[in-house]
Amino acid sequence: MAKAIVVNIEKCLACKSCELACALVHSKSKVLEEALAESPKPQRMVTVEAVGQFGVPIQCRHCEDAPCITVCPTAAIHRHNVNDPVLINRDLCIGCRFCLVVCPFGVIDVTRDGKAVVKCDLCLERTRAGEQPACVEACPTKALKLADEKELANRKRKLTAQQYALLTEQNKKKQRQKENTQ
Repeated sequence: MAKAIVVNIEKCLACKSCELACALVHSKSKVLEEALAESPKPQRMVTVEAVGQFGVPIQCRHCEDAPCITVCPTAAIHRHNVNDPVLINRDLCIGCRFCLVVCPFGVIDVTRDGKAVVKCDLCLERTRAGEQPACVEACPTKALKLADEKELANRKRKLTAQQYALLTEQNKKKQRQKENTQ
């Protein structure tokens, strides 16, 4: 079953712990002190955007019908199986940047050397080993969560039901107030 990282922006502090964890897990050394000396410097694949009072971590959504896969002329952008994340084979990437143009979320970046592109790989090695993606694990407020499609659908249904119940209760209250004033 496909998985996605979901964000509760009300919990996000915009501390950028997710960005640091992402860069570190994708570094050569995997050790902060050593990664700082690496060349090229490690690159994050999640970005926290400030929007009003909120911090919003944004990363690849691993689209079902991913336009980046369709437009890639060398098949560097691919997925192994239908429920796997969208990945980039840097050895095949020619740096044409077509994927940057078509990504609806703006989450694909150019590597520091400019020869290829990078994006969230959902920490595939970690998730296959039963671990959480680095950004999810590093979040001090648990604003990030790795969820499967079924869990996402259940959460959405529950939220819809809660909103419907709240609106119904508000309408009943208004009706009672209206009746009491007549």
